[in-house]
Amino acid sequence: MSSPVLEPVAGGGTVAAAATAARRGFFARRRSREWLFIALLLAPALLIYLAYRVVPLLWNVVLSFSYWAPGKAIAFAGLTHYEEMLFQDETFWVALKNTGLFMLATPLSIALALGLALLVDQKVVGKGLYRSIIFLPYPMMVVAVGIVWRWLYNDRGGLVNYALQSMGLISRPIAFLESTQFALAAVMVAAVWQMLGLFVVILLTGLQNIPSHLYEAARIDGALAIHRFWRITLPLLRPSLFLCVILGIIASFTSFDLIYSMTGGGPGRATELLVTYIYKQAFTLTRFDYAAAMTAVMFALFLAIALLANRLSGGDAGKVDIAE
Repeated sequence: MSSPVLEPVAGGGTVAAAATAARRGFFARRRSREWLFIALLLAPALLIYLAYRVVPLLWNVVLSFSYWAPGKAIAFAGLTHYEEMLFQDETFWVALKNTGLFMLATPLSIALALGLALLVDQKVVGKGLYRSIIFLPYPMMVVAVGIVWRWLYNDRGGLVNYALQSMGLISRPIAFLESTQFALAAVMVAAVWQMLGLFVVILLTGLQNIPSHLYEAARIDGALAIHRFWRITLPLLRPSLFLCVILGIIASFTSFDLIYSMTGGGPGRATELLVTYIYKQAFTLTRFDYAAAMTAVMFALFLAIALLANRLSGGDAGKVDIAE
């Protein structure tokens, strides 16, 4: 058979070339419409993120290098606020130290949560009930948690003092939240209690995703339980542990509600954290420019600690492998 003759078209092309060009144009227009549709779907979320995240962050950075207060014109201040913060403001360093101590609640919470997750992961009766009881404190309002623990620590009939006196550990009630010695530790206990349930759920999910055949192979090889924990459980729980660390760090830097509802930053400066001190500078003293400088430093500290935690966990703890 003879091959079909391609008729020429205007411009010296062929019908086949014209058809190919038409198909390419159609698919290009279709792809453009798909991208336009995706952009329209993403636009509301991106605009909200831009308005409530990116713009305030940029404005905060600008404000930290400026003199500004409500009703006054903005003026360039250079590094004045940072110099005051680092070399003149003693309360800033106290708040920074307290924030660092408050962060110790994170590893304590994770250690307790890991122990509870290992227990709940066993084949025990009522496992679902135990999970619910452990997770119950986390969804509670933070202010409600603070009020509950204020009552527990009360020196006039509080449950903590009653229990300690009943066990003979103390002879008279202690005003925990009014003591510069015990106030920060008391608030840290409340923070651990609140975050514990979330950490247990995260770590329990990680435990259940570990393949059981790894443990079976280790048992056959004669590995003890402690060796299986160190060689199998902990390495494979690294992403879950890293997530708990990041959430704990965020909670440590943003625990304004809990601190303010329990102690207000007192007694004195015993429980003053960076977040509460920033609030007081901004909304009590109306020094929004100085508060912005402290916020920028707090953000930089948080970012540095998060990067350090990722590096210590191997550098790719947050990596997600997607099977093709």
